[in-house]
Amino acid sequence: MKAYKRATRVAELIQKNIAEILRDIKELTGLVTVTSVRLTDDLQTCRIFYSVIGTDNDKKNAEKVLTENLKQIRYNLAQNMELRRTPTIDFKYDDSGEKAEKIFKILDKIEHEKDNNK
Repeated sequence: MKAYKRATRVAELIQKNIAEILRDIKELTGLVTVTSVRLTDDLQTCRIFYSVIGTDNDKKNAEKVLTENLKQIRYNLAQNMELRRTPTIDFKYDDSGEKAEKIFKILDKIEHEKDNNK
């Protein structure tokens, strides 16, 4: 059995805790999901990837609310986790779901055109 790096284990815990913290923020509109967390090996910097199911306004609102509440989110994370130092947090929007949807639409269109040409 391969041992996981500590950074990987801590990143999984951060993802779980951040998801719970975001659930309590009332200003967020749409469905905000934490898709992944990347943590440096020294546990000092954390990049949190999130996606939003909703309108374009929901996406803009999520970015604004996360930026405005960054200190409070980090404080809540420090309260929930037993780390010597809480990592700095950087939120990044994850558009991979949207890209996958576009690819599936293109593939469906190609399949539909192929069926019509038979």
